Amino acid sequence: MTPLFPPAPTTLLPISGRDSGFPVRRVYCVGRNYAAHAREMGHDPDREPPFFFQKNPDNLILGATVPYPVATQDLHHEVELVVALGSGGVDIPEGTALSHVFGYAVGVDLTRRDLQAQAKKAGRPWEVGKAFEHSAPISPIQPAVEIGHPAEGAVALDVNGARRQEGDLNQLIWSVPEVIATLSRLFTLAPGDLIFTGTPAGVGPVVAGDRVDCTVEGVGSLSFAMT
Repeated sequence: MTPLFPPAPTTLLPISGRDSGFPVRRVYCVGRNYAAHAREMGHDPDREPPFFFQKNPDNLILGATVPYPVATQDLHHEVELVVALGSGGVDIPEGTALSHVFGYAVGVDLTRRDLQAQAKKAGRPWEVGKAFEHSAPISPIQPAVEIGHPAEGAVALDVNGARRQEGDLNQLIWSVPEVIATLSRLFTLAPGDLIFTGTPAGVGPVVAGDRVDCTVEGVGSLSFAMT
């Protein structure tokens, strides 16, 4: 069958130290996966199972500048460890989940907080607040064969040189293996899937002209300017 128009190109992310790129299939995100962040958003992390939402592969953005999005007056930063899957499946056991991980990256889940709040209040999906153009800045992927599988390490984000977010991977409510296992009971995971694993406390607004610098210890760094 001949396509009616040229299909959209596959989103390829650079892989550190390699000429090949990582083709992105889906982008999953874990909501409220740090206890302090869950509490700052008005929720009780001790009683809530993990939940997920999605962004689109073409929401990912590489580079030194990120355009401020339309239709919002309250854009928030959320720094996260990103998991890149090299294989997938269904009902993946927690004990073997890390064998499906190709590598890791540093990502920021930019959120139109005002639109998300409106959607929450109306009991509607979050896509308008989460899955918009340029909403997912991301660093090159670091292969797990090079850096291992980080289970602890500082996660931090600065805006204009001032620390906004700070946490540790060991503070995740649901660990990376638990997230992969749970997600695989809801969706068929596959090579090319990314998982944004949640953000520590301290989320807040960014505006045009701000510089954002963030790190995940053992994985790498990500910097960009809002324009």
